[in-house]
Amino acid sequence: MGIESRPVTLKMIADQLGLDVSTVSRVLNGRDDDGRRAASGPTAHRVRELAAQLGYRRDPAAVSLRTRRSNLIGVVFARLSEVVVATVYEGIEEEAARHGLAAFVTNTQDDPVRQRERIAMVLGRRVDGIVIGDAHLDGAALADPALRRTPHILVNRRTEGDTPAVTCDDYLGGRLVAEHFLALGHTRVGCVAGEPFASTGTDRTAGFVDRYAEAGLPVPPGLVRHCGFDTAGGRAAATALLTAGSRPTALFAVNDLAAIGVLGAARDLGLHAGRDLALAGFNDTPVAAELPVALTTVRSPMAEQGRVAVRELLRRIEGGRARSRRLLPELVVRASSGSPVGPSLL
Repeated sequence: MGIESRPVTLKMIADQLGLDVSTVSRVLNGRDDDGRRAASGPTAHRVRELAAQLGYRRDPAAVSLRTRRSNLIGVVFARLSEVVVATVYEGIEEEAARHGLAAFVTNTQDDPVRQRERIAMVLGRRVDGIVIGDAHLDGAALADPALRRTPHILVNRRTEGDTPAVTCDDYLGGRLVAEHFLALGHTRVGCVAGEPFASTGTDRTAGFVDRYAEAGLPVPPGLVRHCGFDTAGGRAAATALLTAGSRPTALFAVNDLAAIGVLGAARDLGLHAGRDLALAGFNDTPVAAELPVALTTVRSPMAEQGRVAVRELLRRIEGGRARSRRLLPELVVRASSGSPVGPSLL
């Protein structure tokens, strides 16, 4: 084997620069508490410049042996095919890489049995920590004793327990939609509420319903329909709501996919969103603004949830306490919620 094919080592760099190996190691492997390179100055610049020229690459196995960490985090989601989940994961992967960590993801299809199996599989990979994005409100899948010994944090969803979670403030997001509908004059409203086991649906629905109750306009239970977080679920729930005896003039769907299903149901019933029916979704996925009737929706900080979750997980990995964080949503008003309601619709 020629010398040109040998891996570049810290000692090779140190010998060429006349430095101690420990100095080179601190420059190329050391980090401060914020994940930035710890060493700086002319010497550090020379080390990095030569390392780049020679094509130096850190050896993850060697780092793992030295630090007793794998520098690997596992991520558990229901379905990475969903744009919201994929965007959250992009934030996780981006922040993990910034801190010298690698991330891998597994899917559970929101099935409790698969959740427990996938968490056990991730734990078997000797990860430094786990980000869990498919938690059910009851927290049943988090009962694995081995999980208690491994730093972990929830993202996008919370449980009713005390496990730290990084989420959008979903309750506030629901209230923002209710405020918008109230300002437009809607008194008969309904909610396409999503799955009852997920905090995203229950919290968004609760915020919406509570705000209407505060206004003296309680939403009848029959106008709150649970469904899957997809277009088929939204279509089925909306069809039931829009063919009820007293049709609501506005619907809040707790995610944008369900809202697209509502648009399909309304079209089939001869109703026009923004004219005959006010509609709002949640998340502000890229398609929301491009629909034939642009969708009013609540913008959630999806990628930022992932980034913050990794930072909080690192607190736990390093022996500290992670904090639950609720990131602020923003209402984005578009054509689907229409104009103020006229007297004929009140």
